[in-house]
Amino acid sequence: MIEENKKQKVLIIDDEEMNLKLLSAILTNNGYEYDMAKNGREALQKVKEFIPDLVLLDIMMPEMDGYEVCRRLKSDASTQNIPIIMITALADRESRIKGLDSGASDFLTKPFDRVELVLRTKNLLKIKEFEGFLLNHNRILEEKVLERTEELKKAFQQIDKTYKEVKEGYIDTIERLTIVAEYKDEETAGHIRRVGHYCSVIAACLGLQGKAIEEISYAAPMHDIGKVGVPSEILLKRGKLTSEEFSLMKTHTTMGGNILRNSSSELLQMAQRIALTHHERWDGSGYPGGLTGEEIPIEGRIMNIVDQYDAIRSPRPYKEGLSHEKAVEIITKGDGRTMPEHFDPEVLKAFLTVSGELDKIFETHGD
Repeated sequence: MIEENKKQKVLIIDDEEMNLKLLSAILTNNGYEYDMAKNGREALQKVKEFIPDLVLLDIMMPEMDGYEVCRRLKSDASTQNIPIIMITALADRESRIKGLDSGASDFLTKPFDRVELVLRTKNLLKIKEFEGFLLNHNRILEEKVLERTEELKKAFQQIDKTYKEVKEGYIDTIERLTIVAEYKDEETAGHIRRVGHYCSVIAACLGLQGKAIEEISYAAPMHDIGKVGVPSEILLKRGKLTSEEFSLMKTHTTMGGNILRNSSSELLQMAQRIALTHHERWDGSGYPGGLTGEEIPIEGRIMNIVDQYDAIRSPRPYKEGLSHEKAVEIITKGDGRTMPEHFDPEVLKAFLTVSGELDKIFETHGD
């Protein structure tokens, strides 16, 4: 986490003096430290020296445009995690797609609204703060394990207490990971609270035992953690996604898998499998790997059906939420998009057996 009294730093890149003065004034008034660059080449040098937490980048600049600056920053391991807001007078779809392809995190169109600029800056900096937590969580957990081990050597009688503390640390880690999704997309807040309950109920019905049930209940809420890497304008779009936008949206599965991989924790290993495979389908029509049948881990198969159930029931700005009965009908009979052959037959059978409990969970843990 960042220190409370440490000012977050923003680099402004723009070739127009008026824009530099305006942006610097807004940042100063909101408590940010800033530096400025008037062209792409100067910007690349300033990034190395100033080490900003966020970049405000104009697209139309001489010598090196904003797209090229963005690409270079994202191709450098030392700067690739810095979020970039492109500020541009270009409002056409092609320019935005090109910006996303270059690695931009968000867009503002000139003339921009000051309040919107501050809110987008604040949100991206908060997401970056949590991304830093994710990138370092393995190191933090390893340090905790070493610390606890030393304590056990000195005081064996503290075993029970230490075990509880470590377990609470894992749960706290999970809760912090799921907060990332809530910062990125407010509509997912209720959803990520419910899926753990759904999964544990179906897992128990399938015959999974105590530890496995507990782990899936804590791991399931991290299924969409990869959405931190999906641009906000795609994630929050109210209309239908284009094919290019949907392709970017689908990458949240692999991004989530990458964020959670290589952990020594069995719980986080399960979370990694869920994040990577919860959109795989029994018949092989899912993504990202097109896995079929039992190639898909059981926790991914369980998450697939509860994810669909909750999505059907949840109201969104672009659709109404449907009843429990209608959701069960769509999952068991199909509606053209969701089909019964998408699901493991045994998981589908368990889903029907406990569907009443799922309905209670939805009503109890609503948005």
